[in-house]
Amino acid sequence: MNCPKCSSEKKVKSGFTKGRQRYKCKECGCNYSVELKSTVKPESMKKQALHLYLEGLGFRSTGRFLGVSNVSVLNWVRSFGKEVEEFNSQNQGIEMVEVDEMHSYTGSKKPVLDMDCC
Repeated sequence: MNCPKCSSEKKVKSGFTKGRQRYKCKECGCNYSVELKSTVKPESMKKQALHLYLEGLGFRSTGRFLGVSNVSVLNWVRSFGKEVEEFNSQNQGIEMVEVDEMHSYTGSKKPVLDMDCC
């Protein structure tokens, strides 16, 4: 981590700002802080991980393919599973039941006699 102004490596700690460590360059006196890496992955990547998992790829190979940890892939798949479980847990009453017509037809069907005329 070098000074963004003069690229010097000489620095001292200079307090905190917004929860991040602040530094002061000894060469030019510039105050700067280190940017945090974003840990939030886009939703499209999470959906792609779920799709790859459902196609048969394992957690490790999916993680290698997407460049993320296999534990992250596991957590994403579990969270999608919980969402589906919550969706299915909404118990809806059944209002109409359809009876299979073939079952009732084959049960009452009379045998046909083989008639050879001639």
